[in-house]
Amino acid sequence: MIVVMKTDAAEGEIINVQKRVRELGFKDSLIKGVERTVIAVLGGVYPELVDEFSVMDGVDTVLRVSKPYKLASREVNPYDTVVSVGDLKIGAGKGLVVMAGPCSVDTEEYVMNTARGVRDAGAHMFRGGAFKPRTSPHSFEGHGVKGLGLLAKAKAETGLQIITEVVDPRDVEVVCETADILQIGSRNGQNFSLLKEVGRTNKPVLLKRGMWATVEEWLLAAEHVLNQGNNKVILCERGIRTFETATRFTFDINAIPLVKRLSHLPIMADPSHSTGKWYLVEPVAMAAVAAGADGLLVEVHASPDHALSDGAQSLTPANFAVLMAKLRVLGEALGRPLQPAETKAPATT
Repeated sequence: MIVVMKTDAAEGEIINVQKRVRELGFKDSLIKGVERTVIAVLGGVYPELVDEFSVMDGVDTVLRVSKPYKLASREVNPYDTVVSVGDLKIGAGKGLVVMAGPCSVDTEEYVMNTARGVRDAGAHMFRGGAFKPRTSPHSFEGHGVKGLGLLAKAKAETGLQIITEVVDPRDVEVVCETADILQIGSRNGQNFSLLKEVGRTNKPVLLKRGMWATVEEWLLAAEHVLNQGNNKVILCERGIRTFETATRFTFDINAIPLVKRLSHLPIMADPSHSTGKWYLVEPVAMAAVAAGADGLLVEVHASPDHALSDGAQSLTPANFAVLMAKLRVLGEALGRPLQPAETKAPATT
């Protein structure tokens, strides 16, 4: 249920509504927009509440929310959410953001060369997995804390902020020490303990769509994070599992404009995991941006043939630079240009 306050509602009237919500044993979430203030009432609300809140001072209308995902829906918050990461603004057409780097952090040489390459091409953030959940227990599962150290070194040299995956609630604290954005991977889309734990942090969270998840299940996963008080959620379409085997997954481009209609949360696209083939990354990335994505998550490796995971879908730094050049043209044409990359200049000798 949402309580829409009058445009001239006094601060005291807003506080009184919030107080009454809590007295009744419900949780409230305050959303202040340019034109109106909305109070979301969370919990097992009953019809009689509509009448009770409708007569309170300062209240304009009271509406039942039909969507099962309350906090993520546009019914509760009609305004586009903008997630700030340093100087970057993700969402609401603020300009495209590109996060790039290897699937897994491997050697220091490859990590640093890749970080320099994506920085020079204009990437905004450096991505890399220190902890990697894998289908097979015999596959490389990341360097763990050692990998976080390499990411920190890349950040110190290049100035690129870091996005990296967290896979276990017990690791959230240590990953937060390095990460500027916490990534929740596809396999953890219904790891509710992990979703709640990152929701208790103040870190932005990038939530990938589960390979099996409907759009509603995906938004309900976001709801678990939002419900803990963390409203810095970024969605990421990364392909879903279908009967098709020619590509790694099937990129659901429909989901981008659909989610934009259903939710106020920003949405990015991962053309690397969705295709599994490096030569498909560029066209799918361009299509995702044209469909309305707020940015991209792209896998880049200094030497894909030597990558410890997902080399087949990784661009080289040279190929990534070509993609970035095309994105600049496309972004300008769409009125959503690439945001300036605030990074350190290349070192001189």
